Amino acid sequence: MLAAAGIYSVISCSVRRRTRELGIRIALGASPAAVLRMVLRESLAPVGAGLALGLGGSVIAVRLLSTLLYQVPPADLLTFSAVVLGLVATSAAAIAVPALRALRSDPLAALHHLS
Repeated sequence: MLAAAGIYSVISCSVRRRTRELGIRIALGASPAAVLRMVLRESLAPVGAGLALGLGGSVIAVRLLSTLLYQVPPADLLTFSAVVLGLVATSAAAIAVPALRALRSDPLAALHHLS
């Protein structure tokens, strides 16, 4: 839960900072769906890298701690899968909520901020 809250807050803040950029892209003719796809793609890349590093580290940690586990398999695929899916879902929500809010903003207001 702590990792999910951290991912949500960092990604939500970074997407919220790009609100003006998203408004400008829409004002210049980009479709909202294309802008949303771009934001999802760019924001999920660091999440994927973090998940890959985290999975690698957890596999190593499980091997080191396997003697301390009692009646629990050291590499529980169900647990690893649930954690990865939960973090990806949290990350997607963290990206989608502020991005959709930014896409609903007035593109003309974003252009007025340029001058």
